[in-house]
Amino acid sequence: MGILTRFKDIMSSNINALLDKAEDPEKMIEQCLRNLNSDLGKVKSETAVVMAEEQRSKRELDECTAEINKMQQYAIKALEAGNEDDAKKFLEKKGALTSKQAGLQQAYDLAHTNATNMRNMHDKLVKDINELNSRKEMIKGKMAVAKTQERLNKMTSNMNGNSSISAFERMEAKANAAMDKANAMAELNAGPSDSIEDLTAKYAGSTSNVDDELAALKASLGQH
Repeated sequence: MGILTRFKDIMSSNINALLDKAEDPEKMIEQCLRNLNSDLGKVKSETAVVMAEEQRSKRELDECTAEINKMQQYAIKALEAGNEDDAKKFLEKKGALTSKQAGLQQAYDLAHTNATNMRNMHDKLVKDINELNSRKEMIKGKMAVAKTQERLNKMTSNMNGNSSISAFERMEAKANAAMDKANAMAELNAGPSDSIEDLTAKYAGSTSNVDDELAALKASLGQH
């Protein structure tokens, strides 16, 4: 039977080791689950056949053993009745059954081993499937958190490196630079100032204003 040839592979498989090496654990879990469920379906089908064979071989062995015991009892009864020939026939039959019993025992031992292997495989597959289902939900949760964190990281990076505020600050700096340049050009275009003329105008204007104010004050007081 084909599934028994995979017995060692299935029993020695390490789900955790496979997941640790996987680049995408979530996809690996999905694939492992498909494989395990496929194997489990085959194991169940084969197990039913093997267990039936185990029961049949066990029944034949038990019947043969019972028949051997029966021949032994008949031989004893025949001797007790003084019928040695009959006792001999019963013992001959017992010998033939004993030879048959050896073959039936071998058949049962093999069937029992196969059934044990199938049950072990079944239990291992069920355990692995349950473990993977549990890991699947955990990994999905971690992946969701990781994706959310990745989006937040991108948003933070954009705000720090290329945000509207940064763009506004750059435009403001350009405007300030342009204004400073325009003011400098206006100052240059005005030309050099004449300090003597400025000073003369200052004192001339100041004297005229004082004289006019003094004359107005005298007139208000009736002085000439």
